[in-house]
Amino acid sequence: MPAPKNAMEIFQLLDKSSCRECGEKTCLAFAGAVFQGHRKIDECPKLDPAVIERFSGDPADLNTLEENREAFMEMMKQKVSQIDLSSAAQRTGGRSENGRLTLKIMGKDFSVDGQGNLYSDIHVNPWVAAPFFDYVINGKGVDPTGQWVSFRELENGKDRYPLFRKRCEEAMQQVADSYTDLFDDVVHLFSGRQVDRQFQSDISVVLHPLPKVPIMICYWRPDEGLGSSLNIFFDKSADRNLDIGSVFSLGAGLTQMFQKLALRHGFSEV
Repeated sequence: MPAPKNAMEIFQLLDKSSCRECGEKTCLAFAGAVFQGHRKIDECPKLDPAVIERFSGDPADLNTLEENREAFMEMMKQKVSQIDLSSAAQRTGGRSENGRLTLKIMGKDFSVDGQGNLYSDIHVNPWVAAPFFDYVINGKGVDPTGQWVSFRELENGKDRYPLFRKRCEEAMQQVADSYTDLFDDVVHLFSGRQVDRQFQSDISVVLHPLPKVPIMICYWRPDEGLGSSLNIFFDKSADRNLDIGSVFSLGAGLTQMFQKLALRHGFSEV
């Protein structure tokens, strides 16, 4: 079946109850997130199974969601081609040279040229690419404030927090429970740093997935009958430099990366 031309075609597939169980405020907001590639259509808890099968069935079938993501990326490339990369470098904390804007992502160089083509020494995952484009095109260039807040405290984060808690914090906590040395490894692999003393937990680390969007991860080990706990915090300025969908993508992407690192080190139950 052909890929939806816009979010309204996806909206027509939903039950339109705006139940918020998916974490979005309305069904229309969910449809828009799916069309942009930030969400998967099977995350709707009330979706007809037949619709899910049509969108995520046999791999030989047309992968509509991937096409939506590709369409979104092409749109972002067009927008990048219309901005001045030198000015964007000053605003985003990057550098401009040889016709490219280069940012440090997790300590690694990540570049875009005037046609929107991406270059990196690391694999260009969608969870990096979409927030990268959003940051370069729409980011206000606000410097970090040093004030840490939870995802739900960011603009439009409250309604999405239940899903963020499940997909990011709880999933990352499972990794940490199995692989407690993970964050020490991350510090060395991805130019992380230890947190300020007042924010210290059993294991704490600050990462910079984007120059002006730091993320702090705090993990507490199980202790005296209490279970473990993990929380992810963002600088208060995060929603000035990214929309909430891109912030979610960063959290989910980091979680996936940590899961892969754990599997690489032989931890299968994560």
